[in-house]
Amino acid sequence: MPTFQSKKFRSSTESNSFGAKYRSMMAKRPFLLFGLPFLTVIVAGSFVLTPAAAIRYERHDRKVRTMTREEELGVSANKRRVDIREEFLGCFCLRLAAKDLDNWEQKRVERLKGESDGLL
Repeated sequence: MPTFQSKKFRSSTESNSFGAKYRSMMAKRPFLLFGLPFLTVIVAGSFVLTPAAAIRYERHDRKVRTMTREEELGVSANKRRVDIREEFLGCFCLRLAAKDLDNWEQKRVERLKGESDGLL
């Protein structure tokens, strides 16, 4: 039984195309034709994206800036002291005062049609 050839048959029109030439050169020098362009794109991309990132951080720095001493004094003069107990109890007591706690009735929540009410 004859053995198969290890080389694929390529017609003369295929062997003259750019793809065929690139494929044969790629087999001989893979780094030069694949690795080097890949690394070049990565390095060039970092150089292109660095100014874009710098612009982004500069815009953020313009929004968030340090306050001058005069601005700090102006803010602290208008500030009122905050007591957490007063804030919590004041809000809680106002809500309770609006409700009548002596007259209440326990009611079941109305269920939607077809929904189980949880009773056995």
